[in-house]
Amino acid sequence: MKDAKIARLQTKSISKLHCLKIAKLGHEYYSLKSFMNLPNLLTLSRIPLMLVVIGLLYPPPEESWPWVRTIALLVFLFAALTDWLDGWLARKFGQVSEFGKFMDALSDKVLTLGMFVSLLALGELGKWALFPILLILSRELLITGLRLVAAGRGKTLAAEKIGKLKTVIQLTCICLILGKISAKVDLAEFANESWHQNLVMVLDHSGSITLLFATALTVYSGIVYLVKYWRFFIEENDQNA
Repeated sequence: MKDAKIARLQTKSISKLHCLKIAKLGHEYYSLKSFMNLPNLLTLSRIPLMLVVIGLLYPPPEESWPWVRTIALLVFLFAALTDWLDGWLARKFGQVSEFGKFMDALSDKVLTLGMFVSLLALGELGKWALFPILLILSRELLITGLRLVAAGRGKTLAAEKIGKLKTVIQLTCICLILGKISAKVDLAEFANESWHQNLVMVLDHSGSITLLFATALTVYSGIVYLVKYWRFFIEENDQNA
């Protein structure tokens, strides 16, 4: 008799345990589904898209496919478009999240810094561009550190308007440089020689001027962030003292 009661109790315990496991799995699935929504996927897509662009640009012209540099430009334009599209979709469908805000800013930095460093390494930017790119890199790493400190305190620093403008200028600069590469290689056989040279020269100079402007704006926006949110570092030091 006692054995039968014990068996029933064990069966009930096992059933409850299975129900708890199923409920836990359901909760994890729902959390994962809400976490990996379309806006967040678009945000994260900028990182692999950047790698695709660099992979298309890496082979020398004589070893690559026709129009491959134009394809690289189009892929980058789509990656740049997702910077606006992910936020618009998140607001439209009520999927704004702290993760999305943080990863949006981080993905922008990975995209732009990865492109600048790669274009410099591929020789598509002159050696003079090293200093502006180092300034941009330093600013982005410093502000990312500030965001991580804030995240450790349970706060997310959303992008400021000047930070968004900075990103737009950086993306415009990269588009101009990619446009120069595309025009120089893919249009060489189809355009008038003098017109072709002038087009490449205009895109080259425009990209250089935009890079200098992007550098100045990037440094300025970094100063604005530090002045506004420096308290996070001060509070950290006060607690450790």
